[in-house]
Amino acid sequence: MLGFANRKLSVINSTSHRPEFTSIGQGQIPLALHPQSLCAISPSQSQRKVGKMKTLARLVLGLVIFDAAVTAPTLESINYDSETYDATLEDLDNFYNYENIPVDRVEFEIATVMPSGNRELLTPPPWPEEAQEEEEEEESTPRLIDGSSLQEPEFTGVLGPHTNEDFPTCLLCTCISTTVYCDDHELDAIPPLPKNTAYFYSRFNRIKKINKNDFASLSDLRRIDLTSNLISEIDEDAFRKLPQLRELVLRDNKIRQLPELPTTLTFIDISNNRLGRKGIKQEAFKDMYDLHHLYLTDNNLDHIPLPLPENLRALHLQNNNILEMHEDTFCNVKNVTYIRKALEDIRLDGNPINLSKTPQAYMCLPRLPIGSLV
Repeated sequence: MLGFANRKLSVINSTSHRPEFTSIGQGQIPLALHPQSLCAISPSQSQRKVGKMKTLARLVLGLVIFDAAVTAPTLESINYDSETYDATLEDLDNFYNYENIPVDRVEFEIATVMPSGNRELLTPPPWPEEAQEEEEEEESTPRLIDGSSLQEPEFTGVLGPHTNEDFPTCLLCTCISTTVYCDDHELDAIPPLPKNTAYFYSRFNRIKKINKNDFASLSDLRRIDLTSNLISEIDEDAFRKLPQLRELVLRDNKIRQLPELPTTLTFIDISNNRLGRKGIKQEAFKDMYDLHHLYLTDNNLDHIPLPLPENLRALHLQNNNILEMHEDTFCNVKNVTYIRKALEDIRLDGNPINLSKTPQAYMCLPRLPIGSLV
């Protein structure tokens, strides 16, 4: 800037006389202003020189201010040419609301970067006609919560197989782990059970018959409880092929004939039925080495079913029609030292038998049977 001022000064003084200059720093000033040259200038000349210098200083200052104003950045507003910047906060929610856009006006943005992995790309929503067809198809083929269709009974799913009414067993009954509870549901037949069923309860229903296929392929079934039904008929192979069956409860029914039972049973309760003279097969319990409890109360039996398993602990035969008992019913008459330690609970009360007539029949027992002695 000082150099520019010196050039302007030389132009102004070119009409009179050209003063000599001396260097001060990077700029130059006239020798007339130097202290050593003032002594050679008259007073009138000095006043004129001072006036010219003031004018020059004002001019230089004005040029400096003008130059600074020119080089300063502009303060004009920037227009981004977008209507979004003119929107209010209340309108922002409507800019990205795609729910109200008609189907025929939907536009799709093509991305330049494909998603990583083997993901399925989202497809646009179906047209109205296609959507209506799919809705009708879904109504005609309802599906369960696990995705299986009701028209596919071979696929059990999490709700178990389907009943005759095309209804999942575990939605009709209560399935907890490997246990199925179907109590008091007014069932007239045993529903299809999941293959992993271990404990099945269907008490207080209206089941009349047990078919051979009701428990087929249930290799893990350990307990069956069909108390208080209307069962009067049981197929011969209904229980025989169950390798893990331990407990069988059929009390309070109308059973007249027992089928062949598996030898794995430890607990049998067929009380309050209609078992008669031919209701139990000969030696029906002979090979049941683990049988501990045998309850046959409130039937029409006229004899004690023999032979009884050696490990039997409880035998309940009260309220039957038993008339007589042999000496070898419980003991071994050929071995007087034989003691039957396990059998401690024998109930014969309510039968027309006099226990006092056969005292030798109880010599091997740890306790006397409960019954009439008259």
